[in-house]
Amino acid sequence: MQSEQELEGFRAELRDWLEANCPAEMRGGEPSEASICWGGKNFEFESDAQRVWMERAASKGYTVPTWPVEYGGAGMNRAQEKIFKEEMDRIEARNPLQSFGIWMLGPALLHFGTHEQKLHYLPPIARGEIRWCQGYSEPGAGSDLASVQTKGEDKGDHWLVNGQKIWTSYADKADWIFALIRTDRDAPKHKGISFLLIDMEDAGVETRPIKLISGASVFCETFFTNVKVPKDRIVGEENRGWDVAKYLLTHEREMISGGGQGLSGGRALGAVLNESLAEGQEMDTVLRADAMRCEVDALAIGLTLERYKDQAEAGTGAGDASAMLKYMGTELNMQRHELLMAAGGSDALEWDGPLGNRPADWLRTKANSIEGGTSEVMLSIISRRVLGLPG
Repeated sequence: MQSEQELEGFRAELRDWLEANCPAEMRGGEPSEASICWGGKNFEFESDAQRVWMERAASKGYTVPTWPVEYGGAGMNRAQEKIFKEEMDRIEARNPLQSFGIWMLGPALLHFGTHEQKLHYLPPIARGEIRWCQGYSEPGAGSDLASVQTKGEDKGDHWLVNGQKIWTSYADKADWIFALIRTDRDAPKHKGISFLLIDMEDAGVETRPIKLISGASVFCETFFTNVKVPKDRIVGEENRGWDVAKYLLTHEREMISGGGQGLSGGRALGAVLNESLAEGQEMDTVLRADAMRCEVDALAIGLTLERYKDQAEAGTGAGDASAMLKYMGTELNMQRHELLMAAGGSDALEWDGPLGNRPADWLRTKANSIEGGTSEVMLSIISRRVLGLPG
């Protein structure tokens, strides 16, 4: 437990480092989805400032501040993590690196992975060198995820994987995929699944983008045809992948809930809405009230998430309550983009117009109610497992 004086010293040192190392171009503004730094072998940086900011942050472990230093992180405790977030928000710094490796696979590896797996896979994630995607859903296994049928046959020193995944976000841009594979077809559906790591460049792996209403191709179909996966690429025990999957899903839902906490850099929604108005125009009272309500709800979900993080440090995570975070984050993110569209008027309807690509960002939020578990499934989990209501 650090003293108040030690924490203030940490804050001062961190503030000095951020001021000296976060480029001005990486402060303020609301980056579009296209300008997010995802990292990976083939990632094209939006600017030199974006590359410099990621590399500088990674060198200090600030892309994954709470991960252990030996795995690429900064080893921050909860008190230091809170200060880190406050100081990043103070200068409206953009996130130097975002990835499914950080949000989902990383926590699963830290919990279930061997020491050798952690050393091999985690530092490249922290440095933005490897980009991951998630191979969970299948054409016949969406909400009923345990029904996955992509199979892995035991061939002695490797599994031979055949099957299909769908709605694989950014599979066409990812270097690796973490996937649920059925390795025992005779076991009950929750018992015969293994959690495997697959190189997207392995022979037999193919992706096909799925066009969305926004015009983007965020989701893909992923096909595995006689893909050889070495035995050391299993996380956790063979046929116990459902344990890893459930743990990872809580982190995915917490990650998606982050969309409900507000605009990046801690910017107030009202300020962004005002920037959307024509010169001399004032925000009408209904829009102002809706914006204030949205901001209050965002603060509430942010505080709730912080409480769950504190509980996690004490040994208890969000568990099924992550469904509540995911549902509220989804609803708030969609509400926020509805307000941004309303404030922009006809200008907000233009693709690549004066307000950026706001229609595409608005349409993209519709997928929030499906990915990571549909809103209907989240409400069912909340009613049965959190509130204890009868079936």
